Amino acid sequence: MMNPKANLSRRQFIGIAGGIAGAAALANIPFDAPAQENKPKIDSNGFDIENRHLDVLIIGGGMAGVFAAVKAHDAGANVLMVSKGRVGSSGLTPFAKGIFSYDKTNARMSIDEFVDTVTESAIQTNNPVFTRQLAEHSYARVQELKDWGFFDSPLYNHSFMKPLSERNIPIEERMMITHLLKQDGRVVGASGFSLDLQKIVHYHAKTVVLCTGAGGFKPNGFPVCDLTHDGTIMAYKIGAKVTGKEWNDGHPGSAKNSGSSYDNWHGQIEEKPSITSARINHHLGVDMNYQAYTQGAPVMMMPPRPKRPGEMVTQQVERQNDVFPTGPFVPEAFKQSGPPPKPPEQGFFRGLVSSKGHSGPPGMGGEQVGGSSAGMAIHKSEGLVPINAQGLSTIPGLYAAGDALGSYMSGGIYTQIGSSLAGSAVQGAIAGAAAANDSLGMASKLDVSEQYLALVNQQILAPLKRERGYSPAWVTQVLQGVMIPNFVLYIKKERMMQAALAYVEELNEHHVPMLMADDLHALRLAHETENMIITAEMKLKASIMRKESRCSHYRLDCPDIDYENWQAWINISQDEKGNMVLEKQPFDSWPNFS
Repeated sequence: MMNPKANLSRRQFIGIAGGIAGAAALANIPFDAPAQENKPKIDSNGFDIENRHLDVLIIGGGMAGVFAAVKAHDAGANVLMVSKGRVGSSGLTPFAKGIFSYDKTNARMSIDEFVDTVTESAIQTNNPVFTRQLAEHSYARVQELKDWGFFDSPLYNHSFMKPLSERNIPIEERMMITHLLKQDGRVVGASGFSLDLQKIVHYHAKTVVLCTGAGGFKPNGFPVCDLTHDGTIMAYKIGAKVTGKEWNDGHPGSAKNSGSSYDNWHGQIEEKPSITSARINHHLGVDMNYQAYTQGAPVMMMPPRPKRPGEMVTQQVERQNDVFPTGPFVPEAFKQSGPPPKPPEQGFFRGLVSSKGHSGPPGMGGEQVGGSSAGMAIHKSEGLVPINAQGLSTIPGLYAAGDALGSYMSGGIYTQIGSSLAGSAVQGAIAGAAAANDSLGMASKLDVSEQYLALVNQQILAPLKRERGYSPAWVTQVLQGVMIPNFVLYIKKERMMQAALAYVEELNEHHVPMLMADDLHALRLAHETENMIITAEMKLKASIMRKESRCSHYRLDCPDIDYENWQAWINISQDEKGNMVLEKQPFDSWPNFS
């Protein structure tokens, strides 16, 4: 039986029990002005404790989670799905309106050509095994989605619930999962609390599939504010390896209407989803960020869209290939004057030009340009390190799928419109079936010690029990102010990243142990804020370590691609003392099997 105290860091220990008084004393230091007295609205001693026992636990209710639950159930496992939000209505899934389908009967290129072209656009950062997997399985997943009614409505809850209801798969929504449970070297479940009731639930599971999406910290105005990478950080804390933290999403948008950024890129939010075919491009790099850094905020350049009644469409300026002679590298075959137009059957791209004709990169502030997607991750590039094509992590029994899996399906850039939804469907189905087979091969469940669960309960409720401390909303705002600037997150220099890192480490060491909550909503925010701070530290350290520029990672002080030293991914793990450890994993070290 494991000793629950063995893996506690000093910071974690301070955060519970006896650390409460120490935190209150620290809060009285004069220069810590934001620290304040906590006045809980609920009784931290009034929580009910419940237990669930099952074969496979699916965490997340998006595209990956639904397919994982369905396929795990169909493989014969006892499945339960938990979600922080409503199935099909939270996270990133609702904002994506295009899904990729490789139809062998009318494809413009072979699967081999598809994989090779993605590799060229991704500058070798992709994992060809997962790229091929996307092409081979996407058509079958899209046909299932058609049967569920996915393409009949812009709202996904009804179509996602159809296969879950038909199979009587139990679902628990609005559950904030905070801990993965590990015993005898493998995952044995997860724990969390209800966002509506004073209740903690321990889910005892033989296998767990993380479908918790990606992201680093809440973007500034972008409508995906619950993407805080909870799953990745929970896995990191029990020893799983994490990858892809140096890459950054580059969806552009206007600060005046930042909520339109993502749906404008993929299709208007009220539109029904559509199918895209193989059309590989080089999306969401940092060329606009580079232009903004060197020349000021750029005019957003997009293909024209139809004029709506009564609307004035600002003239758009075409971008020339030689605008960035010393800027981010783009493979010759993918140089273009802006994001490519959709094929005729898919309608038009919606332009992102604001009312004054200005827009700009995610990291810029001001009236016309804002942090629309800062803190998000390039699809499928950031998450748990897989050790096989079924999404198994470095922790036995723990699987991941979709944006929670660092599969590098498209590498450190976005290469195929619609591949994010399709990749989540494909990976969710494969991971769910694998997790079910894994669980059914276990003779009996592993008992978790009551002492271990009692410690988890203390850690979950610690922010409610603190007498003084910091508001998670305030700490999150500080974190955003440190990380979102264009010259920190996108146009990187070691000097600036080291300065930001010192600030983030201070937040982690001093402010996280003093995060406080007065109700269930604030309790959720406190745990999310800790996760965001840890992933911010990961992003900075990985960006400092990769001393080259490639795809969506650009170093002003290391502007060239280093093929000699950096044909590798960066993996991050936690050592026995709780320290963050970074390592290289060569691109050619991954086993080539399907």
